[in-house]
Amino acid sequence: LLVAVAIVAAAVGGGTAYGIQELTGSDTVASSSTSTNVVPSSQKGTVSGVAKAVSPSIVEINATSNAGSSTGSGVIITDDGEIITNNHVVAGASSVKVTTNDGKQYTAEVVGTDSKKDLALIKLENASGLKAATLGDSAGIGVGDQVVAIGSPEGLTGTVTSGIVSALDRDVTVSTDEGQQQQQQRQGGQWPFEFGGQQFNGDTGSSTTTYKAIQTDASLNPGNSGGALIDMNGNIIGINSAMYSATESSASAGSVGLGFAIPINTVKADLPELRAGASN
Repeated sequence: LLVAVAIVAAAVGGGTAYGIQELTGSDTVASSSTSTNVVPSSQKGTVSGVAKAVSPSIVEINATSNAGSSTGSGVIITDDGEIITNNHVVAGASSVKVTTNDGKQYTAEVVGTDSKKDLALIKLENASGLKAATLGDSAGIGVGDQVVAIGSPEGLTGTVTSGIVSALDRDVTVSTDEGQQQQQQRQGGQWPFEFGGQQFNGDTGSSTTTYKAIQTDASLNPGNSGGALIDMNGNIIGINSAMYSATESSASAGSVGLGFAIPINTVKADLPELRAGASN
């Protein structure tokens, strides 16, 4: 089954299609090595409670480059506008615009990128008083745990879905070459990837990276890339990055209940380099 289907990243970039679609004022990030109760006790353990508590910390990102435009999501990590997202959402971008949950729009700059982990840090201009998300501990999650995903699939800002952690430590291999990414987007949005020893949609090239992903059956669709995977206490435990889809049509690509997220502990370990302006 895993070989028979294909990965589609949860982002709209140059036309979503069959394949992998690469789907701060204060530097203090709200972070927890255990599970912090972000959700009010009266709504603890409910999807609606998680959505209400965390949605203000999730944004929509629109990036423009020579290869076209892409729409993704991001997670606010400081009250003056540091935002974590996927590298493939903003790779090569000449312009980045961000819309917050309350409809306010900002211009953002790319601070640092890490293509090997598919992570990027962007910073809003002239932002303050934003609600930062609480970063949890992805080492503490288990298969079967309930989770909530929030993002902007197909540009539908603030969309909430829910499911469970269906597997851990899934290896996903993608190209890290930005030039190849832009060429693939111009050719219709297909993105080469490897999974289970098989290559899809062309050669991934000599520059690739493999990351360990959290697998979830929470519905992810194009545009969810960079958004949050959240535990039932309201802690961010992953950054949504990719989904499976068996379709060859960008119009009919959609979730089949196999999505992938970068563990939040990977994000926290990478933050110092991203803040220092990494561009690898």
